[in-house]
Amino acid sequence: MHKRGIVYIIGAGPGDPGLITVKGAQGITRADVIIYDHLVSEELLGYARTEARLIYAGKKGGDHTLPQEEINRLLVAEAQQGHTVARLKGGDPFIFGRGGEEAETLAAAGIPFEIIPGVTAAVAVPAYAGIPLTHRGLTSTLALVTGHEDPTKEKSDIDWQSLAGIGTLVFFMGVKNLPQIAAALIAHGKAPGTPAALIRWGTTADQETLTGVLGDIADKAAARGFTPPSLLVVGPVVNLRETLNWFEKRPLFGKGIVITRPEAQAESFATLLHEQGARAIHFPTISIAPPESWASLDEALGRLAAYTWIIFTSANGVRFFCQRLREQGRDVRELKNIRISTIGPATTTTLAEMGIKVDLVPEEYISEGVVKAFQGQDIRGARILLPRAEQARDVIPAGLEKMGSRVDTVTVYRTVSSERRPEELDRLVKDGKVDVITFTSPSTLTYFLEIMGRDYALPSRVRIAAIGPVTAAAVHKAGLKVDILQDTYTIEGLVSGLRDFFAEQIKR
Repeated sequence: MHKRGIVYIIGAGPGDPGLITVKGAQGITRADVIIYDHLVSEELLGYARTEARLIYAGKKGGDHTLPQEEINRLLVAEAQQGHTVARLKGGDPFIFGRGGEEAETLAAAGIPFEIIPGVTAAVAVPAYAGIPLTHRGLTSTLALVTGHEDPTKEKSDIDWQSLAGIGTLVFFMGVKNLPQIAAALIAHGKAPGTPAALIRWGTTADQETLTGVLGDIADKAAARGFTPPSLLVVGPVVNLRETLNWFEKRPLFGKGIVITRPEAQAESFATLLHEQGARAIHFPTISIAPPESWASLDEALGRLAAYTWIIFTSANGVRFFCQRLREQGRDVRELKNIRISTIGPATTTTLAEMGIKVDLVPEEYISEGVVKAFQGQDIRGARILLPRAEQARDVIPAGLEKMGSRVDTVTVYRTVSSERRPEELDRLVKDGKVDVITFTSPSTLTYFLEIMGRDYALPSRVRIAAIGPVTAAAVHKAGLKVDILQDTYTIEGLVSGLRDFFAEQIKR
């Protein structure tokens, strides 16, 4: 029986990926095909299944990758083949998003569809600029207006006379026609001194806000070189921005921070950066792969009862160790008589999520800290298992063996190049979008240099942040300067270091 397709027309929100609705994210997750627009955050594509096909259908500055008629045809064709289709549209699909046209096409073709509303830019963008659209005592009326009508229409559908009497006006896509919009409102009675604001790339780290009054906002925009995508807000509520501007005051607002750690481990880091107002740039330089052979780990698992301690030095080590244990039809209950040590809180948290209690965590989250922590333990004659990466320093086994223990070091995973294209990052660097490149391990640096080339020269304005002294030493050895090195060797500590660094820059 032929599978029946369905199309989810999803409002992806105005730019901040955190503004996707739960139902919208679920629609992306279940899709076989995702057709997305220019203003949709690419981070939302991370919800997609690995096998899902991604089709870019955006337009930029009037340049259509796919004409609307072709998008309509594509939606029907994919659904008729039995596919579940997610049509991702910026903001809300029914507010100047042409979602109604697409839904009409699907209805005419007999294709099942569902509309999943999104957070419209009309509400979110002013909110991120500190402008409430309504406010008691200032205005109780609101209108949403397109600043770019269908060019094939003989005359405008906009009732300028009525609009001039409304308290707050929000114009979509109005930058190109800004002089005409301002002139029309003033001609129909709107005071030239009415506060106005233009907000570009709202809700993102690139957000830029320009304020003025209706009589001068067009000239100010031209002088600043304001370009789409921008939203125009007209009304007395704009004056509240001086008090309510919260987003643009975040410590890392507008800073482009490159994350070089593996994609699977980048989400928590990116979330912390977003919370501080930064632009998280995903450029993983490494991928995590299983070992070429499980032989050494399998041998160790075969004598698991002989170990007094197991030391985990990374969350990846925990995951691969436990995965192999499960593949052998066993589980973590076999660790009940073995004491567990980790290198730091991230690894401890990973074990806790699996129900495994940790007995020893060093005060300093590096290999030397682990050795120091064991100085308070009697490990003479003890057999210790150290599951870790293929390439790692020998500080722990050497230090513990000097204390009289026997350490079995086994490979449970490898770090390999992500094989990203250097031009992906180089383009952002040249466009001035990169402020800091972060390295969270020596391997992220090693493969960064392999991808970009050892002679790749970073502009002096691009800073380097390292998560701890071992990574910092690797950066120095490569002939690069570490600008940001925090006291706590965790991702949270790294973000704190970034925040402190830029706060100090502002003071200067």
